[in-house]
Amino acid sequence: MPNLWSEQSNARWDAALARYSAVIEQQGVAKLADLDRWYRDELPGAIAARRPASVTLADLVRLTEWKMARGVWRGRNLALVRGNDPDAVVKASAAALTAVPHPTTPISMLVKLDGIGPATASAVLAAHAPQTYPFFDELVAAQVPDLGVVAWTLGYYARYADALRARATQLGSDWTPVMVERALWSYVGGKAGN
Repeated sequence: MPNLWSEQSNARWDAALARYSAVIEQQGVAKLADLDRWYRDELPGAIAARRPASVTLADLVRLTEWKMARGVWRGRNLALVRGNDPDAVVKASAAALTAVPHPTTPISMLVKLDGIGPATASAVLAAHAPQTYPFFDELVAAQVPDLGVVAWTLGYYARYADALRARATQLGSDWTPVMVERALWSYVGGKAGN
């Protein structure tokens, strides 16, 4: 597998990030490009515009569809997400977003919702606070040295997020952990299962 992680040239990282949208298109997954544009361009502003900042059940369902379209489709999880009480989603997400920038508390609060694991919870946080929380993706985690086999746990996510934050700092002030995650994902051509 190609290795961008060890690359010290910002030019290679910039090129990988610039390919992200093209790699999304190349996946050949119905609605992925539209869902990805919504996730990157609309959802962050919608979350920020709410007082307090929060996600709705409709947001959470669509975000879950994005996550699954980019990785592995898990119909049962999507059904569980859809079954959440709309008020409970707003309440839980508002509380979780209030806990930002704690590295793990917001994730632990969101995973209490039905069908939400650390990856989906991280997607909510990455949309709201990309400077702190990267999306938890298996393909990306596999490229980060010393993390070991991917485990869908809070502790593993904490180590993964720390590594991506450190790499963003090394790349310079314009980089966020979300940008690092997208560059790594696009560098190997997408796919895989989160």
